[in-house]
Amino acid sequence: MPRVAGQIDVAKTEAILDAAVEVIGQRGLGAPMEAIAKRAGVSKQTVYNHYGSKAELVRALMARRVAVITAPLRDPGAIDNPCEALEAYARSMLETVVTTKGYSVMRVIIQGAGEMPDVAQEVFEAGPRHARRQLAAFLEMETQIGRLKVDNFDQAAEFFSGMVMGHSQLRALLRLPSDKTPAEFDSLAREAAERFMRAYAP
Repeated sequence: MPRVAGQIDVAKTEAILDAAVEVIGQRGLGAPMEAIAKRAGVSKQTVYNHYGSKAELVRALMARRVAVITAPLRDPGAIDNPCEALEAYARSMLETVVTTKGYSVMRVIIQGAGEMPDVAQEVFEAGPRHARRQLAAFLEMETQIGRLKVDNFDQAAEFFSGMVMGHSQLRALLRLPSDKTPAEFDSLAREAAERFMRAYAP
């Protein structure tokens, strides 16, 4: 059965984003859009039709990454099971850092931040800041319900993320192998969630 236009657009979008991860990760922020288009199997004009600039393309990469990381916070049962939701969120953060190619892109963005500050700003807004805001919103809902007692939602979100990531993020940026097994990461996610819930218990 032939795909409808919407399905084709989604497929092309995913192909472009996947190609951008590969190409930018290998060649840096200066990689031409033509190279990304070629890797994606689409025309350069198609890339520009989807994303009008390199900054917009990188922002879309970060938005997709954040959507994956924060998915546990949007699970239908998350609001009623905050500890389990926070544990899943923590595990998602760790898996994204340790097991995906996304950090190759983050490395080259950091390297090129001085020359392309607009892209660096897009990355920060669509990536770390957006993820923290979603976590802060989740903590605010839990506080309103009465399961948590958080005064500063943004600060608490920052605390939780820092507690989870620790040196794992730095190791990934430095291309160092992980010093923890998958089971140890699971244990870390669970411990962080439980300690956080106790720290902010009503």
